[in-house]
Amino acid sequence: MNEPSSRKVLIIDDESQIRRLLRLTLASGGYTVLEAETGQLGLQEAAARQPEGIILDLGLPDMSGVEVLRRLREWSRVPVLILSVRDNEDDKIEALDAGADDYLTKPF
Repeated sequence: MNEPSSRKVLIIDDESQIRRLLRLTLASGGYTVLEAETGQLGLQEAAARQPEGIILDLGLPDMSGVEVLRRLREWSRVPVLILSVRDNEDDKIEALDAGADDYLTKPF
């Protein structure tokens, strides 16, 4: 019997192709995939749907991913993976210091 997955992952990324790739990969692994293309929508979705994990881009159109992470950490300890094209040490350190659990550089 196929029961709906309760394992929810939220993808916050403004690139539709990245969201699509991640959605297909995660869904094939049995995850329910939630999506947001802006930081504000991502924060709203995280509060409303309580995902078990978040994949977050740093370059969002309305606010930086680090700002999303800081706001999220005010009320949640959900694991957050940063997925970004930014590969310099300062960006990685800033994101990890703001509460990210790990950092992966695009393309992957």
